[in-house]
This record gives sequence, C-alpha cells and structure tokens, in this order.
Amino acid sequence: MLQQTDNPFLRLNYEPALESLGDDYFDRVAAAEFPAHQLRWRNDDLLPQLGLDPAQVSDLEFTEAFGAFWGRLAPPSSEGSPFLALRYHGYQFGDYNSRLGDGRGFLYGQVRGIDGELYDLGTKGSGTTPYSRGGDGRLTLKGGVREVLASEALHALGVCTSRCLSLVETGEQLYRGDEPSPTRASVMVRWNRSHIRFGTFERLHYHSRRDLIQKLLDHVIAIYYPHLLVESEAGSAEIGLRFYGELVERVADLAAQWMAAGFCHAVLNTDNMSITGESFDYGPYAFINTYDPKFTAAYFDYYGRYRYGNQPGIGQLNLRMLQSPLSMVLPKEALDRMLEAAYEDRYHATYRRLMLQRLGFNSVNADGLEPELADNLVRWTIQLLNDLPVGYHDFFRRLRQQYSPQWREDVAAIPVELFEPMAEASEAEGDTSTDRLTIEGWEPWRDAYHLCLNQCTEPDQVADSLAAHNPITSLVRSQIEAIWEPIAQADNWQPFQDLIAKLQRRD
Repeated sequence: MLQQTDNPFLRLNYEPALESLGDDYFDRVAAAEFPAHQLRWRNDDLLPQLGLDPAQVSDLEFTEAFGAFWGRLAPPSSEGSPFLALRYHGYQFGDYNSRLGDGRGFLYGQVRGIDGELYDLGTKGSGTTPYSRGGDGRLTLKGGVREVLASEALHALGVCTSRCLSLVETGEQLYRGDEPSPTRASVMVRWNRSHIRFGTFERLHYHSRRDLIQKLLDHVIAIYYPHLLVESEAGSAEIGLRFYGELVERVADLAAQWMAAGFCHAVLNTDNMSITGESFDYGPYAFINTYDPKFTAAYFDYYGRYRYGNQPGIGQLNLRMLQSPLSMVLPKEALDRMLEAAYEDRYHATYRRLMLQRLGFNSVNADGLEPELADNLVRWTIQLLNDLPVGYHDFFRRLRQQYSPQWREDVAAIPVELFEPMAEASEAEGDTSTDRLTIEGWEPWRDAYHLCLNQCTEPDQVADSLAAHNPITSLVRSQIEAIWEPIAQADNWQPFQDLIAKLQRRD
C-alpha cells in the first residue's frame, strides 16, 4: 500500500475552509469499505488545474485516493474523520423537507487550484451518513456514468457546471426501482466550486439561527465573492446585498445556459441550487430531442413542475425562497427589489446572447447587428423549432456543417433543409417519413439570417462561432442508452471513452 506522501492527491494542500466554520454545519462521517475498486473514469482535463501532470498520475493513485483505502489514505484533519457530510434542508417539488443533508456523499476536501480559486472535491455513493434516511448511501454505476456524461456535455456547451474527477466501480450489487436489478455500484468524486446550497441557509432559518446565517454568509462572501470585499468599503449589510444581487445574475445566466443548451435538469429543488450559481447533481436529467417547453425529464415529476420551459421561472422562485433566511440578516425589501429589478432582464439578455452565438454571432461580430433584427432572428429560430418536428441539436449541428460564406452574398443559398425533420426528431416523433416539408415561416427566418450575416462586423468569424458553440455530438437519451448497453452486456467501455473524447473535443 502506498504511503500518504507517495500519492499526489494526498500531497495537495487541502484547506479546511468549511471545516473551520465548526460542526454546526456538518457531521463527520467515515467512508464505506468496498469489496472491489476498479477505476472506470479519470478526468485528466482537471488535473492541470490542480498543478498535476496527468502523465505522472497513475490509475492506482486515483483508485487509492478516491476508492480503495478511503479511511487510511485521507487528507489530514485536525480532529476526527476528515470527511464532512453537510447539513441542509430544502423545498422539494414545492414542499419543505427538514430531513435532508448529504445522504450518500461527503466533502472529501477543499483544494486551491492554480487559478487561485478554492474547489470542493465531493463524493457521491461513498456510503451511509446520518442523512441517508434508510437508504444504502450508494450510487449505481449507470447513475455515475450518466453524471460523467452530463457534466462533460454541459461543460462543452459552455454551461457553468460541476464536473466529475473520477468514477470507481466498487464491486457491490444494488437494488433500485428505476433500474433493472441487481445493478452495479460505483463511487464518484465531483469537482465544483462549492457544495453550499440554498438549502444550507434554509436549514439555519428553520432553526432560527440568525448567528449561524450571518457566519455562513460572511464565509460565502469571503471565499466565493471576495471581490465584493475588495471593491467596497460599505458595511456588511450592503456587501451582503451586493452578494445577493450577483447571485441573482449568476442564476439567471445559468437558467439561460440550460435553455440554450437544450438541457432539462429535472430536479431543481432548493437543495440542488448552489450558492455560487453552478449547475450540479445530475439524476434524471435529459437533453431535449425537439424544442418542447413542456418536456419533463423526471418520470416522478407528475405535474411538470421542473419541465424544460419552467426552468427560468424556477430559478427566480428559488432565489425568492432564499430571501427568507437571508432576511434574518439583510433587509427583505431590498432583496426583493433586487430580484424583481434584475432577474428577468438578465435572463433574457443572456439567453439572447447565447442563442446568437449558436447561430454564429459571437460577442465581437454581433456588435453590428440591429437589436430588433437580432431579436427577430432568435424569435423566428425558436418559433420554427417549436412548430416543426426538427431535432433541436440536429438543427444547430446542420447549421455548423452546412454554413457557407456564400449565404452572405446570396439569400437563396441558405437551404430549407436546415428545418426539415432529421434523425433524432423523427425518432422522438415516431415519424420515419423523408418527405420534404412545406415550411411556413421559413422565409422570414432565412431573410433575417441573411441580413444578420450582412450586418455583423466580423463575418469571417461566423464559421468559428458555429463550430465553437455547436458540438457535433449531442447527448440525447438514445445516445446514453447506446453507450450503456455495451457496458451492461459485455463490460465494453470503449464506446463510453470514445463519446467522452468527442464531448471534450467538442466534436
């Protein structure tokens, strides 16, 4: 067995930032012992951010740090177990739940990246905690595979997201109602800015702990919003309000990113909302096949609360719910004014910018576009995608692949086939027809696109913007199942590895 000093992950300079707050915010827990430890995924893209050379880190070192000998090869701590199961509550599908907390994971450690930012390494599937609520604290292998795929796909699409550092299969058999059972088990390590949630504050409000809310708020600002302290000589209340104002903008941006990416998170409870405005925790998510605001990813979301088109409103609602705990230390009226004044305008501006990028107009060459014309182009795009059985991701993929500079010179060169039914849309609709459609509304979209191409300031950048923001590979459900089947049937991981490589290259 390697000694602690031999493993590069154990030599990292872990910082007890959250631990320093004291045990009002967490419980110390031990990791489960697993019968086997097989590394199935290592994210070499993240290692340079830790100052590590992927070529100098072995699979064994990954497995020992994040799967095999958790209790013995652990980051040092001043007292007790170094692993922290965080305490939080949350509104789940509109109902308040005071029995939450990290039920199958814990904070493994916090480490400073080479960019100077503090990052959390958190587990999923690492065993029971005081908040497991009768569960086994485990993660299915398929669930781990799905989270790896989601985070890498979203990262490629420019979404502010957590990512997975590693996935280790543990040799256990699990029984689940939503998967064929028995099914294989895994433990995953998630990399993100913070595991502090809206629900972390909500729990303290539930217990009427104004003192602990102020302490946590000061911590969040100092660690994750330090520029607010540098830029302002205002008092703590004014800085707290500025924090909330920036969080409003971050959540509005995140909702716009989900919508532009065609992504439905599916479980936007307040305990799944990060205090840094980062997307995380991917369970029953789905990327839409066709543009459908009513699309619901979770089979248990019976009333469509978290359907695709509701996501911007849910982000705003969750920010409003956060006002209750924050109002114990900040003026409620000011919080409400900030939300009402900023959220919707920020969301629409970000969504417009992201959709223009997907249409080929980045922040540089979009400067010359008349605002009304740019708005019309985005509106016509969404209307056609909504009205026609056209694959959402297929459309942007075709736009990237078929774009020609000739479109700027000759409006007739823009092909109507961009909006004809394609593979993923036909599959979703059960339609195998290849008949050409007569597409109403096509010509206004084509004319608007042609005018935008002629107004943009850097037309040579259109192709680059299309390539940068429209990956060839899309992660629709059929794609995920096609990757999982060879794993389940023949333990063949090559299609999974190939897909990950495509996602990371934005192919």
